[in-house]
Amino acid sequence: MEQPGPSGSLFSANTASFQDAVRALNTLQTNAGYLEQVKRQRGDPQAQLEAMKLYLARSGLQVEDLDQLNIIHVTGTKGKGSTCAFTERILRSYGLKTGFFSSPHLVQVRERIRINGQPISPELFTKHFWPLYHRLEETKDSSSYASMPAYFRFLTLMAFHVFLQEKVDLAVVEVGIGGAYDCTNIIRKPAVCGISSLGIDHTSILGDTVEEIAWQKGGIFKRGVPAFTVLQPDGPLAVLRDRAQQISCPLYLCPPLEALEEGGPPLTLGLEGEHQRSNAALALQLARCWLQQKDYRGIGELKVSRPSLLRQMPLAPVFQPTTHMRHGLRDTEWLGRTQVLRRGPLTWYLDGAHTASSMQACVRWFRQALHRRPRPSRGSEVLVLLFNSTGDRDPAALLKLLQPCQFDYAVFCPNLTEVSTVGNADQQNFMVTLDQVLLRCLAHQQHWSRLAEEQAGPEPGEPTSSLLAPHPPEPRSASSLVFSCISHALLWISQGRDPVFQPPSPPQGLFAHPVAGSGAGVLREAAAIHVLVTGSLHLVGGVLKLLEPALSQ
Repeated sequence: MEQPGPSGSLFSANTASFQDAVRALNTLQTNAGYLEQVKRQRGDPQAQLEAMKLYLARSGLQVEDLDQLNIIHVTGTKGKGSTCAFTERILRSYGLKTGFFSSPHLVQVRERIRINGQPISPELFTKHFWPLYHRLEETKDSSSYASMPAYFRFLTLMAFHVFLQEKVDLAVVEVGIGGAYDCTNIIRKPAVCGISSLGIDHTSILGDTVEEIAWQKGGIFKRGVPAFTVLQPDGPLAVLRDRAQQISCPLYLCPPLEALEEGGPPLTLGLEGEHQRSNAALALQLARCWLQQKDYRGIGELKVSRPSLLRQMPLAPVFQPTTHMRHGLRDTEWLGRTQVLRRGPLTWYLDGAHTASSMQACVRWFRQALHRRPRPSRGSEVLVLLFNSTGDRDPAALLKLLQPCQFDYAVFCPNLTEVSTVGNADQQNFMVTLDQVLLRCLAHQQHWSRLAEEQAGPEPGEPTSSLLAPHPPEPRSASSLVFSCISHALLWISQGRDPVFQPPSPPQGLFAHPVAGSGAGVLREAAAIHVLVTGSLHLVGGVLKLLEPALSQ
């Protein structure tokens, strides 16, 4: 049967394409001007959660139906996505059929809903999208909570429908923002909950202090449902402990990964960076607890028989990770987080760090990776930063953390792969205007220039790059550029030397700026170019879309 699409055109189950579905989904994004109005008149968050239950009912499900999904519910400020990826991969290594809901997507929206670790196919996305979209369209009325759900809410509803209809054994569900009032928190009976490392982010929604943020994150705790967290600073840890006690939720503190490795071979992680060890430690506890509840055997022999306390909290079990667990950790993949792509003379380092604490971890990882790199026998090495920051984050603070890397060039651009996104529905974002994002990039460049000027210059005769390589002739404060889209930024950085990224010749005048012109020569002649892409997961996603075309297939 044919049904009207978002603009009045007719779509049938057979003819409506994946891109049609994504375009319809994009109409549920919040317009930039309206978003500002909503921020000024933010409604009762509890009412927002009740509204989500009504959307669920209109979609044909009740909250009780979600109990069948055996959900592992995970929140945190940094590392929650990586923790979910580790957890899902461990449980998949036991032969279980897994569902995984995460955000944001990097290249295609279907990445947010995964089965057995793979984004659902365009066909499966389309198959599940239209019945849900039409059911919600048909039950609209003029009252405020009988409208169409916003973008993230719709995808959350869709994930629940997909997981139930595809009959997964379990679903790993990553919280969107916060916890207490996040739309995923209509889940009433998860199997287990986890809270990764806490920090400052989304302050306009969650609060200005890490204690306020901890209160929001602890909102996913449920009576009688075991929960695990990693070691946190005293203030937020006390908030989590009190929140768990009020709700009668048994909360456990994860021992460090070293305690689980003791007496056995070290664990190999599929994700790089020292900070991933904390995420892996949490994932092991979440997976083991889930398996224990389902009466699985072979879940890791306990090393310590009696429970112990740390910071007035019970310590989670110290156990010997099983072969399945080891393989799961080793085989975990999570794009855009401490990811390295080596392409001829170019090495791309991709990390979506966007908070102060995650940027500190990113800088540690990047500098360690540079320290381990093979050095060219001759010729110069050039360090390039590609950066953007969005939302209510503090870009000046993030850029200051990046200063010790001693970049030769800093490049700023919006999270747009091309100047025009026509025909590229996955990259459309109606929540900001082009003027807004370009002005923000110029502000980032100004912050960078000020930081460079404040930084004391080197002593005469000292090299100006940490790589001890010939340096471009411009002074540090001048070596920054703003481009209008990611494609133009990559064109300049790669200078045609990336064997995969080979776009048409650049638009006329793209490299007319003096820094762009002289820098192009430096980049063309360099023996090695190291590019760190960071500040925004959406930026990393846009870069991946261009550098890894297979991800768009």
